[in-house]
Amino acid sequence: MRTNNTKRVLITGGAGFLGSHLCDVLIEKGNEVLCVDNYFTGTKANIVHLLGNANFELLRHDVTFPLYVEVDEIYNLACPASPIHYQHDPVQTTKTSVHGAINMLGLSKRIKAPILQASTSEVYGDPVVHPQKEDYWGHVNPVGVRACYDEGKRCAETLFFDYYRQHRLPIKVLRIFNTYGPRMHPDDGRVVSNFIVQALNNAPITIFGDGSQTRSFCYVSDLIDVMTKFMDTPAEFTGPLNAGNPSEFTILELAQTVLALTGSKSRITNMPLPHDDPRQRCPDIAFAKQHLGWEPKVALEEGLKQTIAYFDEYLTRGGNINSSNNQ
Repeated sequence: MRTNNTKRVLITGGAGFLGSHLCDVLIEKGNEVLCVDNYFTGTKANIVHLLGNANFELLRHDVTFPLYVEVDEIYNLACPASPIHYQHDPVQTTKTSVHGAINMLGLSKRIKAPILQASTSEVYGDPVVHPQKEDYWGHVNPVGVRACYDEGKRCAETLFFDYYRQHRLPIKVLRIFNTYGPRMHPDDGRVVSNFIVQALNNAPITIFGDGSQTRSFCYVSDLIDVMTKFMDTPAEFTGPLNAGNPSEFTILELAQTVLALTGSKSRITNMPLPHDDPRQRCPDIAFAKQHLGWEPKVALEEGLKQTIAYFDEYLTRGGNINSSNNQ
């Protein structure tokens, strides 16, 4: 039964890695959640534990087509986020970012609901400014193999701010940096899931390049925390807002940490660096600290332990894991 404090929340991409954790948190807060996903990268296993909850509804839908529902808030998370997945069908990736944004913004305009866009640090490309602040315009190759995602997300940001300026739409644009944790797809090609799965299988740890390139890694609970805090800010606070962990590690350091935590017998091997792969990526989160009082709480080693436990169970079950056991 709905109360005056209950919100009806639409989450596109709700069966994905981030989306499923967002579903959990919003339901725990007493909200009703409509989870929308086309299952390209999302999976029912991520939200199966919610299917019996009266406040949870699941709808199979592709955001490149219009959606007509009545909700109070919209989180637009729909889009494959790893290079392997978004490069599989680059045209569809661009459509998901651009047409999906247009459709969700149109819905937001019709029902007058605040909408949050899950943007990405990829809008900064291979940055020449380090760390990256929100006022940095980026260094992106518009015709490269990563452009379907990079430029798709940049265009989505443009649409969000044009809807804000032209229609006074209540928008939030969150630029998400590398995030990891339970429910990551084991074959998404991301460095954390790659290293953990390889280590647990005692397979070679594949590092692209010499491993000196840097990344920052934010645990999923910290990311969802800043996402929901951002949505609850006044309408005039639109972002864009960086969300990530400013602690920076080399890829080699990450590999060595995973090896130590798993006790793996894997050896590190080096492979050629992919085209347009950023040499460094680290957020400046001063804006989030100032306006939200937010900063990450989970240290890398602590978060890796939780993620390793998830993948260990995943592999033990032959890839069929009940994700509700890994909050």
